[in-house]
Amino acid sequence: MSKKFLVPLLSGLILMSCVEPAGSPEVSRNAPQSPRILAMGDSMMAAHKVSGRAVADYVSRALNEPIKDHSMVGASMSYALPITGAMGLNIAQQFRGGEWDWVVLNGGGNDLWLGCGCNGCETKMEKLISLDATVGKIPNLVTRLRNSGAQVLWVGYLRSPGMNSPIENCRDEGDELESRLLHMARSQDGVHFVSIADLVPHGDNSFHGIDMIHPSLKGSAEIGARVSEYIRRVDPIR
Repeated sequence: MSKKFLVPLLSGLILMSCVEPAGSPEVSRNAPQSPRILAMGDSMMAAHKVSGRAVADYVSRALNEPIKDHSMVGASMSYALPITGAMGLNIAQQFRGGEWDWVVLNGGGNDLWLGCGCNGCETKMEKLISLDATVGKIPNLVTRLRNSGAQVLWVGYLRSPGMNSPIENCRDEGDELESRLLHMARSQDGVHFVSIADLVPHGDNSFHGIDMIHPSLKGSAEIGARVSEYIRRVDPIR
């Protein structure tokens, strides 16, 4: 499939995955007023943000505290245009300083899928994160976040349920990316990795939206539950 076809297809499907009916539940009124958790990332994090049912919204409700969500549909680690990149399409530029206890984020999927079609992605992978997890756009961003004093929690990606998903051929690249992310987390204090590779049973499409790429409401809720459980385990005051 050509890139000329993939880009407009992705844009249209992303928009469909993000629009949901109103009426989402609200965060408890007893929650602190100053967010201490920042969410960043691409459309896996941002899906259903309009209706207040994105991953960060579920984490916020589970931990009973507000979260500042800078994630954006279509964002990538390699986005180069300056103005829209500064608006958040470049994931690194979603961090605008501040003091945070936790930064929860994801990224890299759009770089691999759109950048190399999940085929022959060795060069693109190296630019994201090297085999030893010390060099690349992801380690550079993580170092910047850690230098701010925040705990950094990187979230992996949903896997295809094996039902004609456009990301079916990305499984190997997803596994390799997660292997490097896990190595990065194990090598640095204050850096954490949560995998959701095992979240979707084979043949179960209920975790994905109609595009079979982005999370459904159920998928976002389950990702949020896994993230909040991890934070609560590592940081019991949450």
